[in-house]
This record gives sequence, C-alpha cells and structure tokens, in this order.
Amino acid sequence: MKLILATVILLALVACTSVRPGPDAFASAETSIAAAVKAGGDEFAPVEMRFAREKLESAQEGMDKQQYEVALYLVEQSEINSELAIEKTRAAKSRRRVNELRKSNEELENKLRETFGGEFK
Repeated sequence: MKLILATVILLALVACTSVRPGPDAFASAETSIAAAVKAGGDEFAPVEMRFAREKLESAQEGMDKQQYEVALYLVEQSEINSELAIEKTRAAKSRRRVNELRKSNEELENKLRETFGGEFK
C-alpha cells in the first residue's frame, strides 16, 4: 500500500514539473519581431517594439533560470506586442495616406474654384 501511495505521489510531482520548451519555442516570437520591423514597427510603434524585445529577452533569462512556464508566457507576450506593433503601423500608414489624399483633394478643389469660380460646388 505504501508503495502505491509513494508511486502516486511521485507521478503527481513529475506531472507538476514544467518541461523545458524546445528550441523552436522562441522562433515564433523572433519571427513576429522581424515581421514587425519589416512592417515599420520601429518607426510607427516604437514602444510596442521595445516591449516585444524586452519580453523576449526576459523569456530567455527565464529559460536560463529554468522558469519555463514564465518563459513561455513572456514569449507569448512578446508575440502579442509584435502583432500590436504591426497593427499600429498599418493604422498609422493608413492615416498618413488618408491625410495625403485629403490634402490632394483640397488642392484640386482650390484649383477648380480658381478655374470655375462660384460655379464649382
């Protein structure tokens, strides 16, 4: 009976220990950061890019300290910050384009008013 109880306790302890993630655990976060850089994240979302890099660095430190669950959580946070940087970059580029088109429309309107005067509406 004691042997069975000891076996059950041992199995429970083994189940609770975290398993070291494989080397590809960081690949997704690194790819996300690279995609955000390529999209222009350093220019349009510098805070999110800094957070993504810091979280990835902290995750690597967590791996060194064998805090695998924390490391995986930080990897996920790094990916989320990278994705946020990509979306903020897209939004900023869209705003820029809208402003350029608005300015162009205003210039065209002014030229039409100059040409046609009060007839243009």
